[in-house]
Amino acid sequence: MQDHGRDKKDSKIYIVGNKPVKELLQDSPQRVDFVAFRKGRRDQAMEEILDICRAAQVPYKSVSAQELDYMFRGNHQGVAARCAALEYTPLERLLEQASEAPLPLVVALDQVQDTGNVGVLARTVHALGGAGLIVCQHHGAYLGAGAVRSSAGALNKLPVAKVGNMANAMKDCVNYDFTLYCARMTSDSDNVYTAELRTPAVLILGNEEKGIRPGVAKFADHSLHIPFLREFDSLNVAQAGAIIVSEFARRLG
Repeated sequence: MQDHGRDKKDSKIYIVGNKPVKELLQDSPQRVDFVAFRKGRRDQAMEEILDICRAAQVPYKSVSAQELDYMFRGNHQGVAARCAALEYTPLERLLEQASEAPLPLVVALDQVQDTGNVGVLARTVHALGGAGLIVCQHHGAYLGAGAVRSSAGALNKLPVAKVGNMANAMKDCVNYDFTLYCARMTSDSDNVYTAELRTPAVLILGNEEKGIRPGVAKFADHSLHIPFLREFDSLNVAQAGAIIVSEFARRLG
């Protein structure tokens, strides 16, 4: 039985087959983006897999046989798990070890969906000594081979925690005595170049179009903005993140 493979067209990594998918979910559920199974399939092996998905809060969906064949061209036994191309770090471990980084700054990506943006941010955080990334399990970028390539390998060197609920993750960061900063322009946001910056800290960056969700932003202690000397709409999230992380590094690294 073929138990894993890579789609040649999109470089996405799949684990397939009843036993391999079940073992992956039991051993490393944080690596699984979602599980797809053939529509109409109802048997004990499938129910066991879905029970583990529900317990571990791993998304799953039924798809047509054609869709499953498109995902993975081979003998998949009617089930496939799409995986990240990296090993995730539990959030608690990331927060506990953050103080050991040259720059005790964690960057949290609230539904940042562009793979290239995540890759660029990973390169910046790693190069400047940052402690790691926090990414969303749902509605975030797929961290497959393409993301690792765009990060120049930084995603395989930098601790990355994947969380099902970003708001709860930010609450955990507060409980670990991190200072939380939102990158956004508000009526009371601080100029990043003159603001007081403290570590250990979390810098929250928002979705490319919608920004940071209110339920996540409410945990932040401060908001930071980059002052523009010309009238302009906004910077790309990877550009803005790089500027703010570099300011933390310049002063505190």
